[in-house]
Amino acid sequence: MAKKLYVGGLPYSTTQDALKEAFSAAGNVTSATIITDRMSGRSKGFGFVEFDNDDEAAKAIEMFNGKDFGGRKIIVNEARPLEARPPRRGGFNRGGFNRDNDNNDSF
Repeated sequence: MAKKLYVGGLPYSTTQDALKEAFSAAGNVTSATIITDRMSGRSKGFGFVEFDNDDEAAKAIEMFNGKDFGGRKIIVNEARPLEARPPRRGGFNRGGFNRDNDNNDSF
């Protein structure tokens, strides 16, 4: 069964290919993803690596957790499932007209 690992503390210059290549030393990497900011497209400094089996994932944790990667000490552990978030309210309030304010008689 495939196992996904969280990799944190990555240098912002790390590419998905470099991450996959490095972690392939522990076994067959099925995917490597760097998480990027939606607006700027820059790396957020963390990503995920997925292995074919649990043994290879455990080996990768042992090999890379707390070790230097591109000049930074990285954190590698088993990824947790995404938790449900409460729904967001409304949009941006940049000042100005407020529809919820009954005392706004200027309009």
